[in-house]
Amino acid sequence: MQIREANISDKSSVLKFCKNTFSWGDYIEKVWSSWIDEGNLFLFEKKSPVGICHAFYSENQIWIEGIRIDPKHRREMIASKLVTYAESIGKKHQKLFSYMLIDTENKNSISMATSLNYDTLETWNYYSLNPKKNSNFKIEFEKSVGSEIFTFYVDSWRWIKTTKQILTDLSSQNKIIQSNLNGKKTTAIIGNYKHIDNTLIVTLSSGSFDTLSNVLFYLQNFAFENNYERIQILTNKKLEFFDALDYKISFYLMKKSLH
Repeated sequence: MQIREANISDKSSVLKFCKNTFSWGDYIEKVWSSWIDEGNLFLFEKKSPVGICHAFYSENQIWIEGIRIDPKHRREMIASKLVTYAESIGKKHQKLFSYMLIDTENKNSISMATSLNYDTLETWNYYSLNPKKNSNFKIEFEKSVGSEIFTFYVDSWRWIKTTKQILTDLSSQNKIIQSNLNGKKTTAIIGNYKHIDNTLIVTLSSGSFDTLSNVLFYLQNFAFENNYERIQILTNKKLEFFDALDYKISFYLMKKSLH
């Protein structure tokens, strides 16, 4: 048995055990080529592939994603070995923290992460919103957002710790929008899902119903005018009071210190 980098020819073998990961299937087929190109798609092999895990290294952090284990080989510590391997590479490159996202109902994965000394940092909620032509909004492009509003922002389903430089860069690209009414603010960072076409990803901090409505109406119209097929919204707050939002799932953002 060994851990190695996956290659293009491994795809069919891996997809065989990724068909029924979730009730709706899985997304590994859609991101496979991108992850191969990025590198660090680690594969656990026992004569044939039985597990994968992708790692994305940026700044001082590791993002762990796409852990998949063949059902016939679960409870063999394969996921733990893959994560530990990804961490070891990060440590060699002086990364300080490792993060991963786990469904709040996935007790086995939570147990695995906890056994590797990951702690639950925050709970995040995923909502979908349909593109729609709309003009009933008033927003501004924000130029001076502090990290107290966004400790993290979501870039292609990777939670990236913000820095002053990152927020400045996003502001200069008009990626940060805000509605401010009566001292209440709703702020959002918008971006493309790099691995799946026509998908708008939004990190959102909500302040009130009226400011949230402004931002969501803008997002619907922006997506409609720019031919996005879907809007995915990630927030560490509950947004239950807006009818157009479709709540999907909640996740724990897990963190581990590597030093």
